[in-house]
Amino acid sequence: MPSLIDLRRRIRAVKNTQQITKAMKMVAASKLRRSQERIMSARPYAVQMQRVLHSVAARVDPSIHPLLTAREPDAESRTLLIVVTADKGLCGSFNTNVVKGAASFVLESKQPCILGLVGRKGRDFFARRGFAVLFEQVGIFQKLRYDDARAIAQTAMEAFLSGQVDRVVLVYNEFRSVMTQRVVVDQLLPIARVDVSSGSDPGLAPVSPGADPRAQIDYLYEPSAQEIFNQLLPRYVEVQVYRALLESNAAFFAAQMTAMDTATKNASDMLGDLTLYMNKVRQAAITREIIEVVSGAEAL
Repeated sequence: MPSLIDLRRRIRAVKNTQQITKAMKMVAASKLRRSQERIMSARPYAVQMQRVLHSVAARVDPSIHPLLTAREPDAESRTLLIVVTADKGLCGSFNTNVVKGAASFVLESKQPCILGLVGRKGRDFFARRGFAVLFEQVGIFQKLRYDDARAIAQTAMEAFLSGQVDRVVLVYNEFRSVMTQRVVVDQLLPIARVDVSSGSDPGLAPVSPGADPRAQIDYLYEPSAQEIFNQLLPRYVEVQVYRALLESNAAFFAAQMTAMDTATKNASDMLGDLTLYMNKVRQAAITREIIEVVSGAEAL
């Protein structure tokens, strides 16, 4: 049975831990609000840009720009997998879910994968296991900027255009709500082409099969389509990478706030159990001392 001094020391340690987790929860909540505002502002533009470019890409010759050209898989085909994790822990299963999703993709992929690692936790996990790594980005979430996304996008586009990889895929946590994050595996390059004839464009209203006028629609380009795609497609890749970084950053603070709130509640429960146990130990000690006094008095 532990002594009263040991129990008091343990209760003091739990109280100190509870104060730390409560402070971390408040910090994460304040940062989550700013991150949530940023992603809610950027998400409509990124989603609409993705919808429009997928639709336009389905109506042009894919050879008009190399970022639209899908390559036939062969023995030398490789995939660049960009894994977005956090730089810190204490966020529940946030990093574990992304790492599991990336590892499952690598194991199930029919092509060899080379990794682009964003975040210290993903870097530490994959680097220790001997995976081929093209680039690393650590510490960018302390002050996330669009330039960071541009640098990652430029590296991915250079690897794709040079033939070093034949496909670029993003793996990150999407922010759904404070309690929910979803692991997303999204193809970044080559840019997907919507099947217009089947009406699979999610941004357009469905029509009956065989009577879809959109299959015959083409756009007039001014200036030329080549010049427009030269400007839009690199910007599209940068925006999608920036959106993934913002989504991951907001999801991290939500996961950390939830984890610290749970830790604070668990500390309160532990304090209650330890206090009750300490009172029982003290009561037993007092009872034993009274018995000793009474026994001594009877002996006299």
